[in-house]
Amino acid sequence: MLSTEWLKIRRKWIWLLVVLGPLGAVGLQVVNYGLRYDYLMSLYADDLWLGLTRNVNILMLPSLFIGLAILASLTAGIEHQTNAWKQTLALPVTRSSVFVAKFVLTALLLLVSSSLIVIFTLIFGWLLGLEASPPMTTLLQAAYYPYLAIMPFVALHTGLSTIIANQAVPMTVGIVNLVLATFSLWMPDWMPWIWPHLDNRYDEPLYSVLAGIVTGGLVLLISLVIFVRKDVR
Repeated sequence: MLSTEWLKIRRKWIWLLVVLGPLGAVGLQVVNYGLRYDYLMSLYADDLWLGLTRNVNILMLPSLFIGLAILASLTAGIEHQTNAWKQTLALPVTRSSVFVAKFVLTALLLLVSSSLIVIFTLIFGWLLGLEASPPMTTLLQAAYYPYLAIMPFVALHTGLSTIIANQAVPMTVGIVNLVLATFSLWMPDWMPWIWPHLDNRYDEPLYSVLAGIVTGGLVLLISLVIFVRKDVR
């Protein structure tokens, strides 16, 4: 079923979106460093790579939130646009496999974006002339920990985009989530909007990652049950 979903998006501009998110996050830092080069280099003189990673990460989180909403809407919107849900579910596949394929596809596309963040950050760091070896562990954690912590929202938007025909609804929810995540550092640790920031009272990023994975699984299961029981047109 996943291969079928890949074929559906092969000729869509969705791949451009996958690249534009991380490219935009790093591109804005190119402008930032271009305007404030001396200040930023002196500010992060003790660890220039860490400073660059933190600055990129600030812009990566908003792109993740709005990106996952758009990706989920596009992958599920194909059936809504063509009124093809009945034809899709008439195939010799289970409803659960169709839904899980939508979720996995969205998660994989978001994973590609997170991986590109690492690549673009490395390229920009080398262009800046950062001489020390890049801290690969830090770079990978900065890219993939928020990705894992944001899984509840990937599951939520997969559910909303497949169940609701009007894609304005999940997109509106995505914008609201983006706004809440922007101001989430004042929220308690159990609120999912703060998890991608990897900030908690234990000062342990894995707490946020684990919370995201577990909650994401629960949201996925609930959304799956609703989708399986829902009538389609």
